[in-house]
Amino acid sequence: MVYFIGTPIGNLGEITYRAVETLKSVTAIFCEDTRHSKILLDYYGISKPLYSYHKFNEKKSLDFVLSFCEKGQDIAVISDAGMPCINDPGNILVNALIERKLPYTVVSGPNAALNAFIMSGYVPPFTYYGFLPEKKTERDKLLDASIGVAVFYVSVHDIKENMAYLCSRLGDRECCLVKELTKTHERAVFCRLSDEINDDKGEFVLVVNRAEQVNPLCELSVDEHIAYYVNGGMAKNEAIKAVARDRNVPKNEIYKYTLKS
Repeated sequence: MVYFIGTPIGNLGEITYRAVETLKSVTAIFCEDTRHSKILLDYYGISKPLYSYHKFNEKKSLDFVLSFCEKGQDIAVISDAGMPCINDPGNILVNALIERKLPYTVVSGPNAALNAFIMSGYVPPFTYYGFLPEKKTERDKLLDASIGVAVFYVSVHDIKENMAYLCSRLGDRECCLVKELTKTHERAVFCRLSDEINDDKGEFVLVVNRAEQVNPLCELSVDEHIAYYVNGGMAKNEAIKAVARDRNVPKNEIYKYTLKS
């Protein structure tokens, strides 16, 4: 059996009991960076053979990984943080296991994209894009202005460039930039894509809200807007309240405007 196991995205305590027990039970553990994973394993007193399994050797290592499975040995696959196969190695192995009809399962765990989406408070559905491609042509194929809520991983060196590109491609949307998930200094910054972010440390998750829906009635003058509702049979006071809701302003502002006109 191959176990694809979720590991902490920050706080070492954020791992399931089942994940720890499974890591203790397997014959070997395949991970992205053996030095990084050893910190977690030592923390939980787990001593197992560790093998490097990352995006640069994933195809080359496939036969070696499968040799354990074909002998009937249980192994674990983990990434440096979060869930394997989500922007991390693993999907090539999953497809090989499917093809060879070998058993595998997923041991649930943390995921930065989900945590950040929940912290944003935005309304689902959302689409996960991971890191933006390097080439603009590939980015343009991936994204267009019609997308809804979108989740991106962003390195600290790319924040300004990535946000500027997304602003030009999607419009100046509201967004939530989440840093240091599950750690002591975790924080979520609500801003717009046009805002300049000055931060030089850490990995970020950027949750971009869907484009604001513009009410076509707001293109009218305030007088015309009120008249639209009054002509539809609404009392003037109720029409003033409706216009205030449409324009997201206090009712008194619309009422004062009517006194001036």
